[in-house]
Amino acid sequence: MNRSITPEKLQPLDSHISQEHEHDEQGNSLFGFIVFLLSESIIFLSFFAGYIIYKTTKVDWLPPGVSGLEVKEPAINTVILVSSSFVIYLAEQFLERHNLWGFRIFLLATMAMGTYFLIGQGVEWSGLEFGFTSGVFGGMFYLLTGFHGLHVLTGILLQGIMLGRSFIPGNYDTGHFGIMATSLFWHFVDVIWIILFILIYLWQ
Repeated sequence: MNRSITPEKLQPLDSHISQEHEHDEQGNSLFGFIVFLLSESIIFLSFFAGYIIYKTTKVDWLPPGVSGLEVKEPAINTVILVSSSFVIYLAEQFLERHNLWGFRIFLLATMAMGTYFLIGQGVEWSGLEFGFTSGVFGGMFYLLTGFHGLHVLTGILLQGIMLGRSFIPGNYDTGHFGIMATSLFWHFVDVIWIILFILIYLWQ
């Protein structure tokens, strides 16, 4: 007896293969993103190692006329930036529940907190009594904080893209890799800043 296979019988198999393919692609993307974060970590660790070596071996570490850095304002900025990790986590949770407005509100709040941090850093820079060429400390200070600030700006731009995508109908119906990667990047930026804050501001 000739038994023909109807399209209806093929559809579940095609759907299963498509889901497996989508899962593999997301796994590959996540692996690639983790490798990217590891490479960024190596760059920062190299800077940290150089900072520690110079600080522990150089006698005249601070620039002439500079006795130390103000800690209060950077500490406030640190609290705001670190708290934003929890805020973007809440944004993810709202997206998982398909609550787009909750997602947008908390993502906007994260962007605002990151922007506040950058503005605070700019205000701090404008009031410093030393520049990039003021010895090893001056160079290392602006290099580390500036490179980290660039990452904060990148994170804010990525969040802006994710926010814009939320207004495309059906864009977040299946799969949220973009916001997951953006959130991981933001957590990474926060962890790096905690280390920087300890090295530069607390260990003077």
